[in-house]
Amino acid sequence: MDITNDIKYVGVNDHEIDLFEGQYDVPNGMAYNSYVIMDEKIAVMDTVDARFKHEWLDKIGALLGDRQPDYLIVQHMEPDHSANIANFMQLYPGVTVVASEKALAMMRQFFGTDFEGRNLVIKEGDTLSLGTHTLSFVAAPMVHWPEVMVTYDEHDKVLFSADGFGKFGALDVDEDWACEARRYYFGIVGKYGVQVQKLLKKAEGLDIQTICPLHGPILKENLGYYLGLYKTWSSYEAESEGIVIAYTSVYGNTKKAVDILADKLRAKGCPKIALHDLARTDMAEAVEDAFRYNKLILATTTYNADIFPFMREFIEHLTERNYQNRTVAFIENGSWAPLAAKVMKGMLENSKKLTFANTTVKILSALNEESSAQLEALAEELCCDYIAQHTETADKNDLTALFNIGYGLYVVTSNDGKKDNGLIVNTVSQVTNTPNRVAVTINKANYSHHVIKQTGVMNLNCLSTDAPFKVFEIFGFQSGRTVDKFANCEPLRSDNGLVFLPKYINSFMSLKVEQYVDLDTHGMFICSITEARVISKVETMTYTYYQKNVKPKPDTEGKKGFVCKVCGYVYEGDELPDDIICPLCKHGAADFEPIE
Repeated sequence: MDITNDIKYVGVNDHEIDLFEGQYDVPNGMAYNSYVIMDEKIAVMDTVDARFKHEWLDKIGALLGDRQPDYLIVQHMEPDHSANIANFMQLYPGVTVVASEKALAMMRQFFGTDFEGRNLVIKEGDTLSLGTHTLSFVAAPMVHWPEVMVTYDEHDKVLFSADGFGKFGALDVDEDWACEARRYYFGIVGKYGVQVQKLLKKAEGLDIQTICPLHGPILKENLGYYLGLYKTWSSYEAESEGIVIAYTSVYGNTKKAVDILADKLRAKGCPKIALHDLARTDMAEAVEDAFRYNKLILATTTYNADIFPFMREFIEHLTERNYQNRTVAFIENGSWAPLAAKVMKGMLENSKKLTFANTTVKILSALNEESSAQLEALAEELCCDYIAQHTETADKNDLTALFNIGYGLYVVTSNDGKKDNGLIVNTVSQVTNTPNRVAVTINKANYSHHVIKQTGVMNLNCLSTDAPFKVFEIFGFQSGRTVDKFANCEPLRSDNGLVFLPKYINSFMSLKVEQYVDLDTHGMFICSITEARVISKVETMTYTYYQKNVKPKPDTEGKKGFVCKVCGYVYEGDELPDDIICPLCKHGAADFEPIE
C-alpha cells in the first residue's frame, strides 16, 4: 500500500488474536502498522508483533529488493510494535536503530542489548535527514508509555503518531472508526488525558495532511474530525448528550427498577440511553459509554457489606482513567442493611468535577411505592434540562431564570437574517421587576451590537460552571461577521426563532429591546422578557470562576510585557499602547496587566 510516493505500508493484520493486551475483546482482529520511507537513505518505522516476523520481513524484502535499509526508527517499545527489533537488526547489520534514551533502556530489558555502536539517541526537537525527507521528533511521554516519540515528515506532511489515533480492528475489515477508536482510547490511553493534550498542542504547530498510527487505518480525509474527538476525549468532556445506566442485579429486582427508569427517561426526552448489565457486557464497552455520554446512573446491590464485584470493577476502571465532568446518580438495593450508594459515592469522591444527583433511589428488596416515587424523582431531576429544551414540554415562563443573573458570563445569540451569531458578554443586570426588565451592554465594535440594534431581539444564555474554554474561544475570540459560530453545532430554538445553546447553560431568556442607551463605546439594550427557561441547576459561571478554573494559564515564562486577563494573549514590549485591541478576544488596554 502506498501512503505517498515515498512512504509505503508494510504492516500486518492479525485475525488470530481474541484479546488485545489480554483483556480487550477484538472480534475484528488488530492491525500492527509499520512503514518504510524510501529516499536516499531508507527508514523503517517500527516493527510488528512477534508472531508476524516472517510476513513482515518478507514485505520489507520485497519492497527494498537489492537496497539495504539505513535506519530502524522505534517510536514505541510495547512488544506488539517492538518484538522484531533484534530480528531486524540481525538481518540488516548495517542498520542504525533510532530511538529515545528511555526506549534504548527498554531494549536492554527486552533483548539484553541496546545495539551500542549502532544506535542514535533522539530527543524532542531533533531531526534526521533521509535526503528529500527530513524527520522531526516530538516527545510524547505516557501516550501511553514513557519512552514514546512521534515523528513528523516535513516533506510529505505526515505524522507518524505511534499509538495515538489508533483503533481496534484489522485493516481488511470495514467498520466505523469512532466506535472502536473510542473504546481503544479510553481503554489504552484514557488515563493520560493531560499528556495527550500536551501532544495535541505540539501538533497544532505542524501542517499535518496524513496521520499514520501504529494501529488502525491511515487517516487522510477530514483530519479535523479525528483531532476534534481526541481533544474532547483527552479533556474528559462528554462527547454526546445521554444517560448511561450501569447495573448489576442478583434476582432481577434491580434490573426491573432500571428498566422502569429507562422508560421514564425516554418519556422525558433523554436523547440516548445506554444500558449495561455489568455481569454480561463487555466491560470496555461500558467504560467507553461512560466517557462518551454526560450522565451516569450506577445501580447495584449491597454485597458482603460492600457492592457487587462487577460494579466495583467498573468504578475502578472509571477512577483509574480519571473519570470527571459528569453527573452521577445512584440506585441501591439491600434487604437488611443497604450500603451500596455510600460505597459507590465513596469510590468516586476523589474524582474531579462530578455532580451527584440529589435523588438516590433506595430499594429494600423490591420496588415499593416509596422507591417507585424516588425513580420518578430521579428521572425528573436528570431530565430537567431535556424537558426545558423541548418546546412541547418546557415551562416558558419560569422567571426564576432571573436568579441566575449575576456578575457572570453569558452568550448573547442573535440572527442577521442569514446566519445565527453569538458573543460573550459579562455586563447583564436586572433593572426592574415590575415589569421585569433586563439590561445587556455590548461593545459597539462587536457585530452582534449591529445585528441586535437592527432586529431588536436576542437570547441571553446564562453559562454554567461546566462550560469549557472552547465555548469562550468560539463565541469570544472571532467575529460573527466572518465566521459561522454555529457551523459545528446543532442548536435549539426558542419561540422567537433564535438559537439557544444545547449545553453549558443553566437557563436562557428571550429578550425584546424596549429602549437603547448610547454609552459612547458601548450600547445598553434595556429589554423585556418574552420567554424564560431554567435548563439545569448547575451554578452560573462567574467571571472569577472563569479566571481561576477555565481560562488556560498564559505562557509568560521568559517574556516581558503584558498579558490579556480575558484570554491570555501576551503582548511583548516595554509599554502597552493605549489603543491596543487584543487580537484574540478584542478587549482593550483595561483588560491587560503587566507580566510579573
